[in-house]
Amino acid sequence: MSAPASAPASASVSPAPVTAAAAAPRVRRRGERSKGASAALHTTLVVASMVAVFPVVFIVLVSLRGENGWTHPMEMSGFTFRNYAHVLNDTEFVTWFVNSVAIAGGTMLVGVLIAASAGYALSRMRFPGHGTLMWSFLLFQMFPVAVLIVPLYNILGTMGLLDSYGGLILTYCSVSVPFCAWMLKGYFDTIPAEIDESGRVDGLTPFGTFWRLVVPLARPGLAVTAFYTFLTAWSEVAFATQFMSSEENYTLAVGLQTFVGPHRAEWGLMTASSVLIMVPAGMLFFFAQKHLVAGLTAGGTKG
Repeated sequence: MSAPASAPASASVSPAPVTAAAAAPRVRRRGERSKGASAALHTTLVVASMVAVFPVVFIVLVSLRGENGWTHPMEMSGFTFRNYAHVLNDTEFVTWFVNSVAIAGGTMLVGVLIAASAGYALSRMRFPGHGTLMWSFLLFQMFPVAVLIVPLYNILGTMGLLDSYGGLILTYCSVSVPFCAWMLKGYFDTIPAEIDESGRVDGLTPFGTFWRLVVPLARPGLAVTAFYTFLTAWSEVAFATQFMSSEENYTLAVGLQTFVGPHRAEWGLMTASSVLIMVPAGMLFFFAQKHLVAGLTAGGTKG
């Protein structure tokens, strides 16, 4: 009798089961990007930065290339400061610069004071015409400069303020104050009203409460409005061109127009002046930048 068939020497081995941890895809943490997304983001940022910086670099190169710098501005040789020396020594640039600083500084001080007072009143007080005043601030921003030149010219002429610092400061305040008051109203809304109540309990007047308690807390918002009003007056051309008739009262924006003739433009002088004009605005931005982000975002929420 034959023996039964023996079992196979080696049984087939089944593959080891794949663990769930090895099979599941890797989950990225919040804020983590893939390499491709990170490379695309950095490429976009580099390109955007180059687009933003190129006009400034181009103007600086043209200003350093002399009188004929416009034809070959990107050549990396033959740089000279003749344009800057000519602008500072042989033109009325210094006078225009002083006029612009005085007008822009006056506009910033007067405009911020009026806008802060109006914004605080709209935020804390309720009076007849409260809603109408708020919407009128927005309505005034819709009028283009070309529409306002003639009526403002007539008003300043009647008041004897044409060709004067005071007339141009009032004009720029009429343009910047409505927007700044609306923005500061939103910022004052974020400051608790209990601070005002504590000031009244301590015997402060409404203006004392505003000046001693609220204003120190509103520095970021005030920095934004000051920066906006300064730039509005610093770079404005249309009003200054029409309201300033004597060269000793020209602002920088008006003075630069003297470098453009009917047949030829002094591009070297214009670009050198443009670089010098950028310096005060850049310095103001540098010192106010720590308040700008907080001031721009704080007014968007309440509470």
